[in-house]
Amino acid sequence: MSEGIGARGRGAVCAVILAGGRASRMGGGDKGLRRFGGGTLISTIRDRLGPQVAALAINANGDAARFAALGLPVLPDPVPGQPGPLAGVLAAMGWADTLGIARVLCVPCDTPFLPDDLALRLAQVPGLVIAQGYDGRDHPTIALWPVGLAADLRGALARGERRMMDVVARHDPRRVTFPEVALRNLNTPGDLAAAATEA
Repeated sequence: MSEGIGARGRGAVCAVILAGGRASRMGGGDKGLRRFGGGTLISTIRDRLGPQVAALAINANGDAARFAALGLPVLPDPVPGQPGPLAGVLAAMGWADTLGIARVLCVPCDTPFLPDDLALRLAQVPGLVIAQGYDGRDHPTIALWPVGLAADLRGALARGERRMMDVVARHDPRRVTFPEVALRNLNTPGDLAAAATEA
């Protein structure tokens, strides 16, 4: 871990794996617990992302015991109705604040090929920072969020806003580019089966 990333404190970075969705395109259930490589999608992300950050947790709803084998804290959405990944980001901000950490990296539970330098490169840029593929496509679900944006995010959810990019765009986001393959989502059983050969 690099100094300022692995150490706790206001300059450190923690991370949360967003696994609170309904996974409708994957056929329902816990997408992050689908088998992948020698473990699951979440365990693959944990092993890749954990060494990069000061602390790591999962955002998920329901019985937290189903994630016990992963050895990570489980953070439920702080608002009702499973309104989507923005609620997971808000949960992540609250957790980071309790740790005394000013920015939290959020990633979805279906991105097992995240770069080994993701947290380091995002943390070198101030403010709200999102990942972008070399093809120019933004990936707002892979982003480093300042905890100070929690009030705005809570207000957006209260107003019924659900699109992450709409919220992100209000805060002059910076971008860091990565190979598109490292950011890709596995949304369907077909995606999972195809990517399993690369695990």
